[in-house]
Amino acid sequence: MNMKIVADSSCDLNKELEKELNITLVPLTLEVGNKVYKDDKNLNVRTLLAEMQECPTSPKTACPSPDDFIKAYEGAESVFVVTISSALSGTYNSAMLAKKILAENIDNKFIHVFDSFSASIGETLISLKIFELAKKSYTNLQIVEKVNEYISNMKTFFLLESLDNLMKAGRLSKVKGKIASLLNIKPVMGATDDGNIKLVESVRGYRRAFMRFVEIIGEQGDKLEEKVIGIAHCNCLERAEEFKRELMKRYKFKDIIIVETAGLSSVYANQGGIIVA
Repeated sequence: MNMKIVADSSCDLNKELEKELNITLVPLTLEVGNKVYKDDKNLNVRTLLAEMQECPTSPKTACPSPDDFIKAYEGAESVFVVTISSALSGTYNSAMLAKKILAENIDNKFIHVFDSFSASIGETLISLKIFELAKKSYTNLQIVEKVNEYISNMKTFFLLESLDNLMKAGRLSKVKGKIASLLNIKPVMGATDDGNIKLVESVRGYRRAFMRFVEIIGEQGDKLEEKVIGIAHCNCLERAEEFKRELMKRYKFKDIIIVETAGLSSVYANQGGIIVA
């Protein structure tokens, strides 16, 4: 395959996928208090989570520069790029600007940037789809068409253990957040069609929320036997594996993939969070 896949560091991988897909990851920058981290393989996510818990302010993120993407695009191969939702980050715009700069200087360089309208494991599944189509010798334009269709049909949900970051970021008022915490309310969140975040349901008690999360997957999907579901967990492998077992009891997915969140996804999900696409 004379192609390569480039994604930002929201694309969460396990060792098997890292080896198989050989994705070039372009890292975002994470800021917690006065500490700045690059979201790459050197980042200790558990240290990041501890710093976030202690920090009174919301973590901040900064997208990669166009130059970061230009370096990732180097080579003779066709390049397929997958970014976090443009509604959540400027990363998509940065990747597109890098494409434009290269197009002005290099002829016949194929680069296509996909807005995932998702994050984390959503980006992972899109990258896997690109890889599978390329293996079947689809043309570049055929891959673009089929992956765009795949993105339009993909759904993303997540279940949060902690509301801390939502309150710190101002997405949830402190009063509502404290009441929700006192009542043990757990929100099931999801992605809108344009890649924003919406509240799907609020459920009292984590166990009830967990089981309702399983039910929502079945209610929102169809032809599950033809589909791959991805589960990303933030430092809670046992919870992710239990979620997989519950899915297998009820549904017949083509495959179920589990990965651990890296830095950026951990900022969104926080300790104990689960993201599903």
